[in-house]
Amino acid sequence: MSSEYQADKAGRKEERDAFKARIRDGLERKIERATKGDEVADTFQQLERLLVRIWWQFFDWLAVVPWGRLAIVSLLVMIATGVVSDRAAGPVVFLILMSFVIKIVAGGKVSADKVAAEATAKAETEQLERNVLEARLEALQAQIEPHFLFNTLASIDQLIQMDPPRASQMQQSLIRYLRSAMPKMREGRRPTLGQQVDLSSAYLEIMQVRMEERLQRSVNVPDGLRSAAFPSMMLQTLVENSIKHGLEPKSDGGQLAIAAEIRDGRLEVSVTDTGMGFAPKGVGGCGLANIRERLKVLYGKRAELIISVPASGGTRALIRVPYEVILDEPEPADLAPVSQTKTEPTINLDKPETV
Repeated sequence: MSSEYQADKAGRKEERDAFKARIRDGLERKIERATKGDEVADTFQQLERLLVRIWWQFFDWLAVVPWGRLAIVSLLVMIATGVVSDRAAGPVVFLILMSFVIKIVAGGKVSADKVAAEATAKAETEQLERNVLEARLEALQAQIEPHFLFNTLASIDQLIQMDPPRASQMQQSLIRYLRSAMPKMREGRRPTLGQQVDLSSAYLEIMQVRMEERLQRSVNVPDGLRSAAFPSMMLQTLVENSIKHGLEPKSDGGQLAIAAEIRDGRLEVSVTDTGMGFAPKGVGGCGLANIRERLKVLYGKRAELIISVPASGGTRALIRVPYEVILDEPEPADLAPVSQTKTEPTINLDKPETV
């Protein structure tokens, strides 16, 4: 009884061991097949990447190879194929025709990429030119400011002895001018029309102390336009030209009016005087040439400087730029324009000269 039980037990154990062995063998075969499948998949992936790389290299070669060289290569391939086998001539001709089609497509892609690269380079060059031009302007302004300051201080020194009230008035005007100019030079923010009007108004205050009743000035700039973007020093250059070449040489002086308005979606800022009139080949053209150059660099064809002679005489200089509002640029309360007198539009233009 005991021996039979032991034999039966040993038989069941062998069966279990054999079953486990079959399961283990089956798992090992499955793992082996899966491993072989992964290897095959990796091989196909590598082959796919190789074919893609070869295709794009062929595409790039077709894009840059000259048409003459491509024709010669195609002719040699056709000759070689005809020598080897006539059956391969048809597929080879089809491949050559497809190569010519791909050449046209690839050439268009390369041309488009080249145009895009040239446009990007041009934009970067123009931006660099803008930065260089503004740096030159800041350097020029840094040279002009001390010269103007010293001359004004010398005038104040003379007036202290001759006319103390006028000396005090000029001193206050100089303080206003410096308050308008110096912080903006340090901040490096985009200039606004309001800042430029304040700067020119303070300059006109100083000039009026020197010219007295020979200078009548008015500023007609709506408050809503004071936050508009406007290049620095352009307005003051026009004002200085009007004073230096128009009103100062005239024995009885005259009027100078600053105005601004929106027309056809663009900002127009003008300086009109009743002085000696515009002389195209006369002195003072350097400042206008500087304005033209800056407008061209900053705005391209979207801005212009127009010099015209009103029917009543004198000169009218107008700068037209795209209208853009500068946000978050609070204006100091103590730098409001000195005069907001509204002038009558009595000036008629005779065929304005677009410069």
